[in-house]
Amino acid sequence: MQSLLDDLSIFDFLLAPIYILLIWVIADFVKNKNILEHPEYKYFVRGLLVKILGAISLGLVYYFYYTGGDTTNYFETARAYVNLSVKNQADFFHGWLGDATGVDWEFFDSETGYPVYFHKDKHAFFVVRLLIPLTMIAFKSYFTCTVLVATITYSGVWKLYRVFVYEFPELKKEMAIAVLFIPSCIFWGSGILKDSFTLSAVGWYTYAFHSFFIRKKRNYMFLIEIFISAYILISIKPYILFALLPGSIIWLSGQWIARIKNKTFKVILGPIFMIAGLATAYIGLTQLEDVLGLYKVDTVLEHASVVQKDMKADYYGGNSFDIGDFDSDVGSIIAKAPIAIFSGIFRPGLWDVKNIVMFVSSLENTYLLLLTCFLLIKLKLYTFFNMIGKNAMLLFCMLFALFFAFSVGLTVANFGSLVRLRIPELPFFVSGIFILRHLYELKSGKKVRF
Repeated sequence: MQSLLDDLSIFDFLLAPIYILLIWVIADFVKNKNILEHPEYKYFVRGLLVKILGAISLGLVYYFYYTGGDTTNYFETARAYVNLSVKNQADFFHGWLGDATGVDWEFFDSETGYPVYFHKDKHAFFVVRLLIPLTMIAFKSYFTCTVLVATITYSGVWKLYRVFVYEFPELKKEMAIAVLFIPSCIFWGSGILKDSFTLSAVGWYTYAFHSFFIRKKRNYMFLIEIFISAYILISIKPYILFALLPGSIIWLSGQWIARIKNKTFKVILGPIFMIAGLATAYIGLTQLEDVLGLYKVDTVLEHASVVQKDMKADYYGGNSFDIGDFDSDVGSIIAKAPIAIFSGIFRPGLWDVKNIVMFVSSLENTYLLLLTCFLLIKLKLYTFFNMIGKNAMLLFCMLFALFFAFSVGLTVANFGSLVRLRIPELPFFVSGIFILRHLYELKSGKKVRF
């Protein structure tokens, strides 16, 4: 198979800057059009350019440090299909838009190149489906394609930022740090990887859910956005929907509870709404069993146990970590919740470092750990959780972040995978920390600096 590294040419480095300049001009126009009415748009261009920089950096690291990997493999596969579109359009369209079972290895040759990911790996191949039109627009240039991916997926990140700004307009700068400028999200969530698309889908889902159900803007386009975002998540990483759906239902329940004026009714109906919300989420997930596959409700715990044991096997070398053995029963898994959540949010730490990539990630995680500990000490444990329980938006953020961290920490035992898979939780957790600090300052009248 011809390597993408061998095809890297001056064309890749000339075309990408042209696209960046065009995107910059359009983004600046969008900013200037909206900034008077929405001051948060002062971060719009900066956030986009940083995301593009992160995507290019990812490509450079994979090219020259790892000498290839997932990002180049996705692109090689998409490029092979683009070449196939010239050779045989019927086979191309069947493979791209159909079930792909009619497209076989024999349709590819040395002229088209060969796909790395094939239709049998449906989650990886869905990313390829998304990449194919972008690869065409990029004229089969890797770095131009990665600029386009960063630009398109930025839309969901920006929508997520606007949700937080709507709820807490006084925290524009803090929310920009939490959503737009987290280093891990910029690096791992911008380039040609599954995580860029899923992070964007999470942002679109949250924005559409917030607009339709929380703000009560009855535009049915928001429902379409919810379904499209959920479809993308199911098609790439179904477990993200496991974390999103219960939290968003409880978010909606919390909004209903907050409108109840009578304190007695609020105490009585609060738990009922919460239980009803969780039951609704459970029913919704069971109805999706045909598309969830290995992640369906009745087998997900068994799958988690199997995956975790496989991930800490010896062939992962020194980059693995161990939270201890557990079985597929609920009690065994719940017992692992504290260490799984800690690992899912704060590892790798400085004590885990074995290479430069882990070192950079550990600096971010250590800083986040210190912020969390500082706030816990400042607020005291009771106040910390009491504030979370009283604010529906904050409750959603923390439920999603903690449940997602639990899921990732439970099933991933390799730091290389962990630093990448955990990024959807980070904007929510970091935003939650800033919101907690803000609520404490309002309540106490004291400024908290960190």
